[in-house]
Amino acid sequence: MRHLFPLLLLVSCLLTFLPGCEPKVDLLQTTGRLEFDRDTVVFDTVFTTVKTVTKRLWVYNRNRGAVKTAINLAGTAGNTYSLVINGDATPSAPDVTIRGQDSILVLVRAVLGDNGSAAKPFLLVDQLQFRTNGNEQDVKLVAYGQNAYFHRADFVSRNTTWATDKPHVIINADVVQGGRTFSVGVQVNPNVTLRIPKGARIYCHAGAALVVAGTLLVNDGYQPGTGATDTVKANNRDIVRFQGDRLESFYANVPGQWAGIVFTETSRGNVIRYAEIKNANAGVFLSNPDNRTPRPDITLENTVIRNISGANPSYVNNLELPGGIVSISGDVKATNCLLTNCGEYAVLGVGGGIYDFNFCTFANYTPGFNRDTQSLTFTNEKATAPATKLPLTLSLRNSIVWGSNLGSEMNDELFVKNYAEYTSLNIRNTLLRTKEYATIAAVVGGPADNLLNVDPLFKRNPLNSFGPLDFMLQPTSPAITPKRLRAGAAPARDILNLPRNAAAPSLGAYESK
Repeated sequence: MRHLFPLLLLVSCLLTFLPGCEPKVDLLQTTGRLEFDRDTVVFDTVFTTVKTVTKRLWVYNRNRGAVKTAINLAGTAGNTYSLVINGDATPSAPDVTIRGQDSILVLVRAVLGDNGSAAKPFLLVDQLQFRTNGNEQDVKLVAYGQNAYFHRADFVSRNTTWATDKPHVIINADVVQGGRTFSVGVQVNPNVTLRIPKGARIYCHAGAALVVAGTLLVNDGYQPGTGATDTVKANNRDIVRFQGDRLESFYANVPGQWAGIVFTETSRGNVIRYAEIKNANAGVFLSNPDNRTPRPDITLENTVIRNISGANPSYVNNLELPGGIVSISGDVKATNCLLTNCGEYAVLGVGGGIYDFNFCTFANYTPGFNRDTQSLTFTNEKATAPATKLPLTLSLRNSIVWGSNLGSEMNDELFVKNYAEYTSLNIRNTLLRTKEYATIAAVVGGPADNLLNVDPLFKRNPLNSFGPLDFMLQPTSPAITPKRLRAGAAPARDILNLPRNAAAPSLGAYESK
């Protein structure tokens, strides 16, 4: 053993004079090609002048040794596309080394220039080119562009009707007034009416809101057919649609992408008909915290409000109370409406106001939210001074109030705080999930007045289907022709414009056939 240490020392000294050995993955080879995780980077329809989401392209070197590659944009689409190559923002990288069995990441983003007045979508194609060991390879970059009417800090100061030949995109911009800086998308001034006719498409950028201090009329002149089969289906082109401006499929049902439609204390006579409002922080928001009279009001007919939440908005939350319909001392009337997937509230009413819901479906399944609030929540407490109680009237008739609050079979979907103090509380002929009020006659009346805690049997809900949702009723639903008198007159047609059974209409927004 005493001779072993000197021997090891001698060997180590000799090794220092030997040439270094590079790992095989770092040895540069002069042959070999690259592989990619896709052959085309596609941007779904995007609006001109608005940045797209960032797409990722992985570039793989499957060879044992390293390769050098030159990367550049072909430039056939001008300055549409921008790149980040391995962490560097650059349109080209002439000398990129990729180790053997390794990869690099290329980030691609697009900003499409205005294509004139063209209303139809257009195509912009470019190529991301790679030259590796004499091999030419490319990945296509494809973006479908859409021109639009852009509204940035747009104050509507006279009666206006929006055109429908191109979509409308609302984007917040900073405005300075009275020494204050605030963001404005579109604001309808007091005593001014904005009309949005049939077929209009309204897309809102992150944080943007349509603020109405005057009057908003959506589809007010639209008159669908009166025949027995004149259906206004969900994909009908005459429906006015409000949603976020991210059109990629990933964002199709993501809540909190934009602020919502906000009605201020001076807003009067608002009507929204045959519309869809989705993916917002709040669907419609009536803001009158000081309970000024006359109160702001909204009439909703044949309208769907879905995918609403302020839990994870894509912007700084500037609305304290998210929900499908939020009213702070406002008046709300809704007929033939569907509210679903509202993460906090389907309807929240705070302070004074009149709330009238007739033949509505509140199917508030929220599989993506840990919801512990009741879908329909009301209080007569003033928003700015809870000790002050204000006159509140609630009428809920011929409707369905159901949901999956935390998955519990009997969790309440109704909360009426201080109900004994309301000016009027009328819940009749409604299928309702409630445990707390099931035996309180002052809220739900007697046994013959409502259907309590029985499944309405929707055709497809998130708990029984992975496919498209359908809140029409199964043939065996207890909400079809319930054995009780309906509370008040039924509208002649349902949410889809199909005739109702005049003698015994189904509960909720959808008439069963």
